[in-house]
Amino acid sequence: MPGWAIGVLVVVAVYVLALAALILAGRGVAAKELATLVPNLLLLFKDLAKDPSVPRSAKIWLVLGGLWIASPIDLLPEFLPVVGPLDDAIVAALVLRHLVKRAGGDVVRSRWRGEPATLELILRACRVRA
Repeated sequence: MPGWAIGVLVVVAVYVLALAALILAGRGVAAKELATLVPNLLLLFKDLAKDPSVPRSAKIWLVLGGLWIASPIDLLPEFLPVVGPLDDAIVAALVLRHLVKRAGGDVVRSRWRGEPATLELILRACRVRA
């Protein structure tokens, strides 16, 4: 089996184990949010890029951030436990921080498709006051 395939299997296994651990711990909502975080971020970026109330400069950041998150090419390979998704998380945080400053927190909240508490946690982690 090629090395990249083994890496993909390891990432999937760690991901499934994390979701299973959350479910077994009675944290079903947290498991759902973890499972849908990246798709929710990409949908948020897409929706905000189409929103006429978002300034053009912020839309450029959204497009670049969305491309970065969706791209299979990363600074840190995804199969590295813990640090693999770190570059995507940093890019998403920077884009969200810029967006909240330029368009406002209410615009971001209105387009978020996940649990509102998850977005608030992300914004607090980014040190964004919205």
